Amino acid sequence: MTIGIGRRQFISALGGATVSWPLTVRAQQAAVPVVGFLSGQSPSTFASLTSAFQQGLNESGFVEGKNVAIEYRWAQGQFDRLPELAADLVARQVTVIVATGGEPSIFAAKAATNRIPIVFTAGGDPVRQGLVASLNRPGGNLTGMFFLATDLESKRLGLLRELVPSAATIAVLWNPNSPGGAPQLQEIQEAAHALGQQIVILYASSETEIEKSFAAMAGSRVGGLLVAADPFFSNRRDQILTLAAQHSVPAIYYLREFTALGGLISYGASLSEAFRQVGAYTGRILNGEKPAELPIIQPTKFEMVINLKTAKALGLNVPPTLIARADEVIE
Repeated sequence: MTIGIGRRQFISALGGATVSWPLTVRAQQAAVPVVGFLSGQSPSTFASLTSAFQQGLNESGFVEGKNVAIEYRWAQGQFDRLPELAADLVARQVTVIVATGGEPSIFAAKAATNRIPIVFTAGGDPVRQGLVASLNRPGGNLTGMFFLATDLESKRLGLLRELVPSAATIAVLWNPNSPGGAPQLQEIQEAAHALGQQIVILYASSETEIEKSFAAMAGSRVGGLLVAADPFFSNRRDQILTLAAQHSVPAIYYLREFTALGGLISYGASLSEAFRQVGAYTGRILNGEKPAELPIIQPTKFEMVINLKTAKALGLNVPPTLIARADEVIE
């Protein structure tokens, strides 16, 4: 038996379907978790690191645009904008906040919410800075990666001494406004004392002060430069590298990215690996794990990178023993 359906009934049924279908789609879209990516840096300097972060998410089963969305907020070196950007992510009710590009972004996210999970990348000790209760059991809503950036200054000073053993004085470019700056400077001073190395501290918390610091070095007998680990300097690496080249000063940096762009030597944790692990941690939280129970990750891989082209331009002979120990040599 054939059951007929009138034209009006058909249009009515079809209309009902076309109304309910978009509602279903919107419901599915609403179910997709949203990650808020908060950074004090700029997207151009972070391109490779956001790719590494996305790789970590993929390893946890999440693909941007498929089953997770990412809202990016970039302060572009203007750290005073971070509280506003963090508040915006909280207002949008993101599922997780990833705070990167320096401690200011972490503090901004922490001040904005004690409910939304926060996964961070920290250069300084997060326990000493009051961000978490302990490395093994962070407690609260924060966890992430502590890549020991500010804890390796003594190692970097020693490497620079090997590279320029005749340097009577080594300058230290240091940001006095850095949240972890005081213990960082203390470590540098203690290391210099232990090595019998004379140092001069150059204070820089603005582009103008960076210019003045290099001008001051030009008028003194500085034989080398240690650029202290700080996100402020990361965001101004082009300026620092240009000035180091102009003033022909041998300098050591804390990130491979400096050396890849023409810096002399760098030593520090692999940032790409750190961001991959932060992506994986974010995925684990999206899958239901609690940040309070996820231990703070510490790096196991450190990179020493030497740029021989820059060494040649500076008239430096890099000791073969130093080249043999390098993880990467740029020729």
